[in-house]
Amino acid sequence: MTNNLFFDFTVDKAAKTIYITREFAADQDLVWDAFTKAELLDQWVAPAPFTSRTKYMDFKVGGKRFYAMVSPEGQERWALQEYRSINPKTHFTMYNAFADKDGNPDPTGSDWDYQFSEVNGITTVKITVYNESFERMESLMEGFKAGFTMSITNLENLLATLSQQGS
Repeated sequence: MTNNLFFDFTVDKAAKTIYITREFAADQDLVWDAFTKAELLDQWVAPAPFTSRTKYMDFKVGGKRFYAMVSPEGQERWALQEYRSINPKTHFTMYNAFADKDGNPDPTGSDWDYQFSEVNGITTVKITVYNESFERMESLMEGFKAGFTMSITNLENLLATLSQQGS
């Protein structure tokens, strides 16, 4: 595993936006799949000790992913994502909002923009998260950065395992 991979997490409070850039020692197709296939997302997207469980996912423009972060005690925190644009292997956007167990989204959420590129076997993922509400962003910030960083470590480990398997 490469330990000198770039990772930046920047918050622009005035713009209600988070900018994340992360490099992975894996090919772009594999990294893309890890962000766009439920069976892979569920293996890395939840920070331990939580797990992720996708109820349904339809990765297409207008399609949705409905999933829960599940605590060790079985408590569920649901989220609904709607895919807005997709350029295969290089870019997609989605709207993300917390939801109840029936899939009814909260009134405010965030717009996520993902960009993927590869140079010499290192794939860079750039993520921009724009929050509609400054209050929503503020309430999520402390836990979000720690949880996201833990999830990215999960992803790095999953990519290393999949790369070794030749998947």
